[in-house]
Amino acid sequence: MRLENKTAVITGAGGLLGRTTAEVYAREGANLVLTDRDPEALEEATKNFPNERTLRLGADVTSVTDTERVTSQALQKFGAIDIFFANAGIEGFSNEISDYSLDVYNDVMDINVKGIIIGLQIILPKMSDGGSIIMTSSIAGLMGAPVNIAYAASKHAVIGLRRSTAIPAGKRGIRVNSLHPGFVESPMLTRLMSQRGDLDEVRKEMTARIKLGRFTDAEEIANAALFLGSDESKGMTDQMLVIDGGVV
Repeated sequence: MRLENKTAVITGAGGLLGRTTAEVYAREGANLVLTDRDPEALEEATKNFPNERTLRLGADVTSVTDTERVTSQALQKFGAIDIFFANAGIEGFSNEISDYSLDVYNDVMDINVKGIIIGLQIILPKMSDGGSIIMTSSIAGLMGAPVNIAYAASKHAVIGLRRSTAIPAGKRGIRVNSLHPGFVESPMLTRLMSQRGDLDEVRKEMTARIKLGRFTDAEEIANAALFLGSDESKGMTDQMLVIDGGVV
């Protein structure tokens, strides 16, 4: 198994991408430390996971105290942290810049950017040498998104965090890479599309931009996260994997 004897911390594990990645990691033998700010959603999403290899913790990524608690309990239960998948994120809403709520903008930046920074400050120093950090960005981090500036800005920021963190982390053999999903079939994307008009018309318009002619499945992203978490990517750092069916 590709992740046997490795311990992974996955934030946002109550959501589709976090949960699906956790499922793939579990199949490959990883110990799992799964966090989400909604403990009930986390419990429901992961109720069938092997309890002896799973630690579920309600935690807010924007909280230093919560992140310290997650790190401490992970080390206490499993003795090491080998993979940190900084995945928690929110989408904000669809609106042009002139009408975008600054309160919503701040919420998006807090979770999608500040949440990763806090994780890096607290978890990275405790990670095993030779480990792997994976950050969830987006194709919105590679191009403009005029109807969702907060999300795009936050996902661009993830690239800056990756590039900056890879330098000191590399001295310990810890690699730092980012995932850039495209239009993933998910509740998050459905919420955003619904804000832009008729759902069927918006879906048709977006599908026309995809060279493979379909939305991406969450498991396709999870398999990329598996590659980045496994030793198969041990020569790869400060890079990005774009899984978007050919949008960018």
